[in-house]
Amino acid sequence: MALMKVDVITIFPKMVDAGLAEGVVGRARTAGLLDIAVHNLRDFTTDKHHVVDDVPFGGGPGMVMKPEPFFAALSAIRAARGTPDVVALLTPAGERFTQDGARRLASIGHLVLLCGRYEGIDERLCEAVGAEEWSIGDYVLSGGELPALVMLDAVARLVPGVVGDARSVNEDSFSAGLLDYPHYTRPAVWRGREVPPVLLSGHHGAIETWRRESALARTRARRPDLIPAVTAGDEGSG
Repeated sequence: MALMKVDVITIFPKMVDAGLAEGVVGRARTAGLLDIAVHNLRDFTTDKHHVVDDVPFGGGPGMVMKPEPFFAALSAIRAARGTPDVVALLTPAGERFTQDGARRLASIGHLVLLCGRYEGIDERLCEAVGAEEWSIGDYVLSGGELPALVMLDAVARLVPGVVGDARSVNEDSFSAGLLDYPHYTRPAVWRGREVPPVLLSGHHGAIETWRRESALARTRARRPDLIPAVTAGDEGSG
């Protein structure tokens, strides 16, 4: 099994390292299924103060991250770890990250994530390195570190062997174009609330039908925009 490599470039490496230490990604790293390296952008500056930003041309508020430190970091990664298949910049202006995007990134061998801050990164960097631009939603965060962790967690789950039971991944929300169905565990009655009887019936066909209908009902109620993506035949089966 080929080892997936991921490099994260950030000015807050401790923030990223902390997010990678636990859970699915942490276990995958320990098991040798993911090779993740976190790089401090300031290590690739050339001035004594390790400055990574400057004032924007044309005026305006805030600061813009300089392209050269990122370019130098990418050059070092190429020399030490090989040429990445995808370089991804986390930005509110990027393409919306979806489960399909996670599947595509999970299929490659080497991913680099660039974490911007302030008003963003000089536009010329993306042009120079051919970076893809990704967003995790229509809101603004203080930087790209949390989006990078979100994307990495979503991608890591789809790397073979990272999640012990592959069925768990295959039945996740969005995997079939729908939200996931409701889940229940013991006890069968909790504070007067009962588990749907069909789940206690042992009738696997009836259970699958209930799960499909429940997923469709939940998607219609909460994310009706997803329904057109479901084929008429699939929707009709529910």
